[in-house]
Amino acid sequence: MSKKIRVCLLFGGKSGEHEVSLQSAKSVYKALDKKKYNVFLVGIDKTGKWLLGNASNYLLNSSNPKLIKLNKANMEAITPVSKENTTQLISLNSVDSKKEIAMIDVFFPVTHGTFGEDGCLQGLLEFTNAAYVGAGVLGSSVGMDKDVMKRLLKEAGLPIADFFTIKKSDYSSKSIKNITSKFNPSTPLRTRFPVFVKPANMGSSVGINKANNIQQLKKAIKDAFLYDTKILIEENVDGREIECAVLGNDDPKASLPGEVMPSKKHSFYSYAAKYIDEKGANLLIPAKLPPKIIKKIQGLAIKTFKVLECSGMARVDFFLKNNGTVFINEINTLPGFTKISMYPKLWEATGVPYQKLLDKLIELAIEKKKQKDNLKRSFEI
Repeated sequence: MSKKIRVCLLFGGKSGEHEVSLQSAKSVYKALDKKKYNVFLVGIDKTGKWLLGNASNYLLNSSNPKLIKLNKANMEAITPVSKENTTQLISLNSVDSKKEIAMIDVFFPVTHGTFGEDGCLQGLLEFTNAAYVGAGVLGSSVGMDKDVMKRLLKEAGLPIADFFTIKKSDYSSKSIKNITSKFNPSTPLRTRFPVFVKPANMGSSVGINKANNIQQLKKAIKDAFLYDTKILIEENVDGREIECAVLGNDDPKASLPGEVMPSKKHSFYSYAAKYIDEKGANLLIPAKLPPKIIKKIQGLAIKTFKVLECSGMARVDFFLKNNGTVFINEINTLPGFTKISMYPKLWEATGVPYQKLLDKLIELAIEKKKQKDNLKRSFEI
C-alpha cells in the first residue's frame, strides 16, 4: 500500500473572512479521502498564531455560521520550518522547542481574505519550501487587490466595468460630489446612482455596499475604509451575475458557468446572502445560457486566470447584460469551499465531484512544487 500524502489543512486567519474560512475547512476536511491523506488541522487565530487541532473538537459552534470559532483551548501552538526541501511543523508548547509534529507534503489553505489569500501566507510557504494548493505569491496578491487586478485586466484588453480608486489619505467627505462626477458627469447627479463601494483587498462581499444616493455613498465609503485603506467605487452593471470556475496550472480548464440570483430581500450577493441566510440566493448550476455565451465566458475566465498569473484554482465572476455583453467583475484565487459554495458546485456540474476536485488540487500543488525544485538556485561562472 502506498504511503499516505501528509496534507496540512490551513484555515482561519487574520481577516474579516475568518469565520467563512472555518466553514470551508469543515467541508474540505470531511471530503478529503482519509485512505489517501493523513490530514493535519491547523487553525490560524485572529492574531496570526498557528494552532494544531484535533478532528473531534477543533471547532466550536460548528453548525452556526454566526458563532463558529476555533476551539483554542484544545489546540497546540505550532510553527512551520523549512527542512530538507520540505516543511516541518514543530511544537511551541514543548520544552524542546524543536519537537517535530509532522513533515508536511502539501499545504491546503482555505484562508480566505487578507493575510491568507493575498500572497502573505503564500510567501511564508515559499520560504519553507512547501507545496501548497492555489495561486502563488504574485497571482494571490494581484487577485486580492481589486484595483491592481482591474488595471491589469484593462491593460490586457479584457472587458471590465468603469471604476476608480480612493485612498483613505486622500479622502474627504467634502469631496463627495467630485467623486460622483467621475461617472457620467454630463448627466444629473441622481442618475449617476447606484454605485458599488468595495474595499480593494477583501472578499466574500465583506465591506461591500450598494449606494443609491449621496447619503448612502458617504456611509458606504466609511464602512469600506474600516476594512482597507484603499477602496473602489464601481459603476452599477445591470445584468445577470455569472460565475465560472478555473482549474489547472499551465493548461487551465474552465467549468460550466453558474448563475447567482440573490433573493429579493438582498439587493446584491452580499456576505449575509452568501453565508448567513440559507435562502439568501438561488444558485442556478449550470446557468441557462446559449452555447455561444458559455464558450465566451469560459474563454474570458481562462484569459483572466492567465493574465493574473494564477495557478491551481480560481473562480472568475462576470456580469452578463441582456444584449450579450460580458464584463469581468473579479477573480477569487481562493474561493469558498463550503457545502453551498459555487466553486465546487460548478465543477460537480461539469463532471468533477467534490472529492475528486480536492485530489486534483493536491496533484496540481505537487506538480507546481516539482517544477520549482528543478530550477537552479545558484549561479556559477
